[in-house]
Amino acid sequence: MASPSFSFSSSLLPLLTLLQAFLLLGAVVGGRMSDDISFDENYIITWGNDHVLSLNQGRLLQLSLDQSSGAGFASKENYSSGFFHMRIKLPPKDSAGVVTAFYLTSHTKKHDEVDFEFLGNKEGKPYTLQTNIFSNGKGSREQRILLWFDPTADFHSYKILWNQRQIVFYVDDVPIRVFKNNTKMGVDYPSEAMGIEGSIWNGESWATDGGKTKTNWSCAPFKTHFMGFGIDACSSNNSINCYSPNLWWNQHKFWKLDSNQQKAYENVRNKYMNYDYCSDTNRSPVLPIECTG
Repeated sequence: MASPSFSFSSSLLPLLTLLQAFLLLGAVVGGRMSDDISFDENYIITWGNDHVLSLNQGRLLQLSLDQSSGAGFASKENYSSGFFHMRIKLPPKDSAGVVTAFYLTSHTKKHDEVDFEFLGNKEGKPYTLQTNIFSNGKGSREQRILLWFDPTADFHSYKILWNQRQIVFYVDDVPIRVFKNNTKMGVDYPSEAMGIEGSIWNGESWATDGGKTKTNWSCAPFKTHFMGFGIDACSSNNSINCYSPNLWWNQHKFWKLDSNQQKAYENVRNKYMNYDYCSDTNRSPVLPIECTG
């Protein structure tokens, strides 16, 4: 697949206006914009403390990776539905083998997980964004796209909508992946309470060209920046029903993509997707049930 140019397709533009109100609602927490909320309010460092730098009065977090360690953080609470979002700026230049992650995970025996993984590349080549979904311990649902912009030049927003009907991954204002609740077909759907995590780590054994391109450690430390630490979600510690329609992300209009969202989603799949587990017959001669619909 040819490398994409870093410019928006005109077919994505109608979605931007349509989603402005939706995104504004998702970004405001307790009357404050998400970018104004400090890291310490909702998150803690979980590993690599000496590779973490807090900036801008705690509203910006830098994680770094070298040969000795990476770093990671997690939310203080777990959540059972919501609209999860983070603004991220990825390591520039030669970042082959470097993985930056933003994801939901359950840490339970019936493991659920919803992943964004940004796979670094040689300088001049585009980042790959890999998404994956685990439900009841079963994963191997990878999809990969080439981003249509340079994610190292500025912050971009990465979001996950999770309700009882669907999981939607967004890059900025654009839906890039949809995973429907198909439990009636026998497909497990994430239902465990999950925490929010972010990290940077060494994935040179697999992340770039299947592990053929190794990390150039002379370019270390590799630095990823996170901001937007507000959380718009239903805490599993609450007594309320986290699938209640009184929570805006559970309302009927968020049960499926509308026509403009669908067009933007299909445009991404047609132009920028370079791997879909549903099309990998070498790996799965019999298609997974959720791929047959």
